[in-house]
Amino acid sequence: MKYLTIALPKGRLAELTLELLEKAGIQCKSADLKSRKLVIEDDENLVRFFMAKPSDVPVYVEYGVADLGVVGKDTLMEESRDLYEVLNLGFGACKMAVAGPVELMGKLNDIPGKRVATKYPKVARDYFELVKKESIEVIKLNGSVELAPLVGLSEVIVDIVESGRTLKENNLVVLEEICDISARLVDNKVSMKMKNDRIRKIIREMRKELRDA
Repeated sequence: MKYLTIALPKGRLAELTLELLEKAGIQCKSADLKSRKLVIEDDENLVRFFMAKPSDVPVYVEYGVADLGVVGKDTLMEESRDLYEVLNLGFGACKMAVAGPVELMGKLNDIPGKRVATKYPKVARDYFELVKKESIEVIKLNGSVELAPLVGLSEVIVDIVESGRTLKENNLVVLEEICDISARLVDNKVSMKMKNDRIRKIIREMRKELRDA
């Protein structure tokens, strides 16, 4: 039985994706997000959904366990997985940015060999070293990176910024914007060949729904 398998990130992104898939003609009534089941199969429509940690979704897609997946652009940039990014879903829109104390506004380039605290070491290094042609020291953190410049661990941070409220409450500001971030639809390269017609139809219908929204 040839299922089309879709990996979804747990949480709000899964809800929004299922709503979009429904509008695009993919029946998702079997996908009960309140259930503790991790794999949900719909024999009638030959669709299989499974819920994964957001950062794990591209792994499942790259290895062909899932044909399609939904993942944040930040994760794609950080992990550089071998898959196709086929559609910007627009969910969870925010920005990847360099942030720091307000006194550094307009002076970011004046700090040689700066220390940059971040959850995204590859993104930070690529931005400073490849785009700005500047050498930096990257400090990888897993928690609240906003703390780093407050206690002197780093001069600046690279992180996702949504409302900017956390930055403001800690007397930090966006110094430079790196790129826009949102949820993306990705697919496995082999699946794109083997299930091309079905996948392209889904992409086409999803794109149409997003355009008409």
